[in-house]
Amino acid sequence: MITLQWPFVLALLPLPFLIRLLLPRAPERRAGALRLPFFAELARAGLVAAGRPRFSRLRLATLAFIWTLLVIAAARPVYVGTPVAIPVEGREMMLAVDLSASMSSPDLVQSGVPANRLQVVKRVADDFIARRVGDRIGLILFSTRAYVQAPLTLDRTVVRQLLAEASIGMTGRNTSIGDAIGLAVKTLRDRPAKDRVLILLTDGANTSGVLDPMEAAAIAAKENVRIHTIGVGADAMDFMPGAPMNPSGDLDEEALKKIAGLTGGQYFRARNDKGLAAIYADIDRLEPVAGDPQYVRPTIALFYWPLGAALLLSFLLSALLLMHLPLRRPAGGSEPSRVEGSA
Repeated sequence: MITLQWPFVLALLPLPFLIRLLLPRAPERRAGALRLPFFAELARAGLVAAGRPRFSRLRLATLAFIWTLLVIAAARPVYVGTPVAIPVEGREMMLAVDLSASMSSPDLVQSGVPANRLQVVKRVADDFIARRVGDRIGLILFSTRAYVQAPLTLDRTVVRQLLAEASIGMTGRNTSIGDAIGLAVKTLRDRPAKDRVLILLTDGANTSGVLDPMEAAAIAAKENVRIHTIGVGADAMDFMPGAPMNPSGDLDEEALKKIAGLTGGQYFRARNDKGLAAIYADIDRLEPVAGDPQYVRPTIALFYWPLGAALLLSFLLSALLLMHLPLRRPAGGSEPSRVEGSA
């Protein structure tokens, strides 16, 4: 669709007619008239008549068309394309996933089948990431060391793929919760303060790393990073009757609660796959996704087409007028020269 950005400029279209209609005609002064030796040639060309210049209807129509093109160009015509959806940017969210050796414990159930903790975390977290339309999602994998596996990005497909490729022990066998928090804070530091979120998922206690988890949480609170912590692991292995040990005995729930409380987040406990899915649903409510996408219409400027046509017609009209001027040979010369007139 073609439209005008400044349609009010079209009010200038009748301006030349109004000027001719309203302004008085200039008085004729024959005493000061120019005498042209080639007046007859101009008369035959139709440029003068009855002692004053005149223009044919064709030339007047051409001039009117040139003026119309210039006014249209000044009105800024544009081509408006079809609407293009632009996602509304939401939160800056880092997802930190524990890959320590204990994440291989098969104490959870997925679709009625026993599964280890990382398998359940991958599936549920994948659904969660897919729903976060408009958010920038980043992925941190940690155990003995913490790494940014995916920087903050709107490409959720890449984050989901990198999470699916994660394996237990790829960053060591221990658990460095403090380093994971510190790395997330460093990644989120340059993002908008009100939308910085870290979701920390672990099944143990801090046993490695340089930074103490409480010190890291204090830094996160100072940098306005909300941390939602999730403890993973069953209380008892219901599908293995008579199990003598609590499979989640190493989970430091008190530390995770303090980290969440210090930063304005919440602590959640996931004892099975349904519970973990419910936790991510709760986080969706605590950290709502962005609203409906905004739509923009791409525009392409078209003013240069009427402007170019006006210039071309002006050049052609000027050339036609010059072609009707007579030529005479100057005294003592052989080449003809163009004469405009003499008094």
